[in-house]
Amino acid sequence: MTAILPYLIACPLCMLAGFIDSIAGGGGLISLPAYYLALGSGGVLARLSAGTNKLSASFGSIAAVIRYARGGDVAWVPALTATAGALPGAFLGAQALEHIPEALALKIMMFVLPVVCVILLTRRGEFQRKITPGAWRFPAYAVIGLVVGFYDGMIGPGTGTFLILLFSGVTGMPPIIASGSAKVVNLASGVSSLASFMLGGYVDWWLGLAAAAFSIAGNLLGAGFAIKNGAKVIQAVLAVVLALILVTLGVRAAGVGG
Repeated sequence: MTAILPYLIACPLCMLAGFIDSIAGGGGLISLPAYYLALGSGGVLARLSAGTNKLSASFGSIAAVIRYARGGDVAWVPALTATAGALPGAFLGAQALEHIPEALALKIMMFVLPVVCVILLTRRGEFQRKITPGAWRFPAYAVIGLVVGFYDGMIGPGTGTFLILLFSGVTGMPPIIASGSAKVVNLASGVSSLASFMLGGYVDWWLGLAAAAFSIAGNLLGAGFAIKNGAKVIQAVLAVVLALILVTLGVRAAGVGG
């Protein structure tokens, strides 16, 4: 592989991933395979791909958070409360993976995701109903962070997508606010993961920083697009991303089961 080829593979795909991720989450479904193609897979190279992906994605998430925040589309107290739950949740999820067969965890998600897709596709307009009114809202935010953080630590793909769905469907956030708030939580978990990869030396800094510039551009474009077009585009992109997550987990489950 020539020296320039990894950049030609990773940079444009990270821009596309950033665009998708800033709207509905799930950008890692594009960027992580891009790094596998650019750097290789198996053993150290797989960890290097994951670590480098976290580097570029974290910069992109920062850009998206700033874009949403400038538009007033981040609910800071819910986002930070969920972040407090997500950090221990991710740790517990990683620990659980050591004791729960990955094939079983994937089969559970294969059952849950189609149900989520159906619910999403049959919803119309803004999510108005609040299931957690009053004093219950803040515990609900922490539980959302804990549950999604646990999922992130144990399985991973689509963490931002599930944050958006839960913020919208459980707490009644409008989709645009849910997207902005989810990016805050996702950024925190991403930086935490990045620190771990950095300590292990599993980051390609030159490639990651180059791709980060493209990720930033994609996130800014995607956040602006979501803010301009609102709930309908977010729900449509969510449906596509959920379908991609379903396919990805299906392939992964087949590999683990085999």
